[in-house]
Amino acid sequence: MGVFMEKADIKSWDQKELGEFLVSLGEKPFRAKQLYPWLHIKHAVSFEDMTDISKKLKEKLINSCHLTVLRQVDMQQSKLDGTRKYLFALPDGNLAESVLMRYSHGNSVCVSSQVGCRMGCKFCASALGGLVRGLTPAELLEQVYRIQEDSGERVSHVVVMGMGEPLDNYGNVLKFIRLLSDGNGLNISQRNITVSTCGIVPKMRKLADEKLQVTLALSLHAPTQEKREALLPIAKKYGIQEAVEACRYYFQQTGRRVTFEYSLVEGANDSREDAGKLGALLQGMNCHVNLIPVNPVAERDYRPPNRRRVLDFKNELEKYGINVTIRREMGRDIDGACGQLRKRFSERQGEG
Repeated sequence: MGVFMEKADIKSWDQKELGEFLVSLGEKPFRAKQLYPWLHIKHAVSFEDMTDISKKLKEKLINSCHLTVLRQVDMQQSKLDGTRKYLFALPDGNLAESVLMRYSHGNSVCVSSQVGCRMGCKFCASALGGLVRGLTPAELLEQVYRIQEDSGERVSHVVVMGMGEPLDNYGNVLKFIRLLSDGNGLNISQRNITVSTCGIVPKMRKLADEKLQVTLALSLHAPTQEKREALLPIAKKYGIQEAVEACRYYFQQTGRRVTFEYSLVEGANDSREDAGKLGALLQGMNCHVNLIPVNPVAERDYRPPNRRRVLDFKNELEKYGINVTIRREMGRDIDGACGQLRKRFSERQGEG
């Protein structure tokens, strides 16, 4: 394990950094232009696969670098809409989940940013085991690359909304966004990348100052401070007004409309009164509210409200001039909620 950690994580670098590294190995900087597509376009799984790289350079790379490649452990495909849920083994044996969702506008991949999570949000299966570690830029990229290779279809949209809190792994997620949108690699438009957060306010402001064109999505889930604290422990540290203010700042700095994710939990945050309070909180903002009937998690006793109640909530919110959609459930017949596939697989392994 020690040797693995000492080797350079070559897939987490951009072309300029790769060039500098190759010079340090005694190679010419232009070699980076040869090597970079093997890593980020052709998605080679070993240095041996790189046919136009000299034997001498291959040997140098094998000795000094680690080529991050994720191994597919499990995959479930929905019979309803073709959604695929993947479970990948990371190089150190930890597991991460990713989801491929097929829409009319293109293929969207939801990636995990951490193994586990320390945020402890009440209706999330990812947080049940706590945080193990953050993923590297290469491990984030690999989720997209492996899914693209497996499906044989181009990925056009990426959502950092799987397991983990992206802004709790800020540096690696930022690097991932830059690599993903790099013209030398997959070249996915930043406008097609969404980063989700449960509300780490200083990092939200820091992200705004990067002036990227990505969409910021705040997991709001409640219209008042009291209700939000009951669902999201982070709310005790950063209040609801502070979090919404950071979203306003994000819009000012980037011109990008912010999305508010709102999981509807029966009897907890789904009343017409709740909708009115949410409308008053967000009124006048350039934003979009995504209503999500909560995914039942066996370990918690949360249930989604019925369809009528969801529609009533939406209608009430729209009276405040707010753009609202009800998220279409993708992959309802597979382990859809974040963290469930990993958890079940780990439990099965434990039984074995």
